[in-house]
Amino acid sequence: MGKAKRIELSASLEDYIEAIFNLVHESKVARSKEIAQRLNVSRSSVTGALRLLKDKGLANYEPYGYVTLTDTGRLAAAEIVKKHNILKSFFEKVLGVESSLAQDAACRAEHALGTEIIARLLAYIRFVSANNKNGYHLADEFRRFCENPPPEPAGPRN
Repeated sequence: MGKAKRIELSASLEDYIEAIFNLVHESKVARSKEIAQRLNVSRSSVTGALRLLKDKGLANYEPYGYVTLTDTGRLAAAEIVKKHNILKSFFEKVLGVESSLAQDAACRAEHALGTEIIARLLAYIRFVSANNKNGYHLADEFRRFCENPPPEPAGPRN
């Protein structure tokens, strides 16, 4: 059995799928007005994106109706949300970044970082968590380091 074909999406369409996924999770349905509010875009932008998502077989959409994701759309959205959550967790738990800043950074980074880098970040989070259980709090040590870093080493000598 082969892997399902990956549909290439722009960062903008990934944002739309993620918004629909989250709205459906929260309210059982998504409406274009809510999508526009969530993404801070115009309703006409939402309409254009929904048409594209429908054409790609990712969304069920009819004008003035509810928006849902197809099975393929839900799978794509779940991957996007997973990447987002891994990044947010890394920024918060490992780097000690404040939650709202981590949320914004995760939104931007999730589109730029590939699957391999995301997998490595997840492995690192697991590594840090495992070491915390063994009594060594790597993330805490890093946060303390950031709060009081040692002086920068002098540049190379000629």
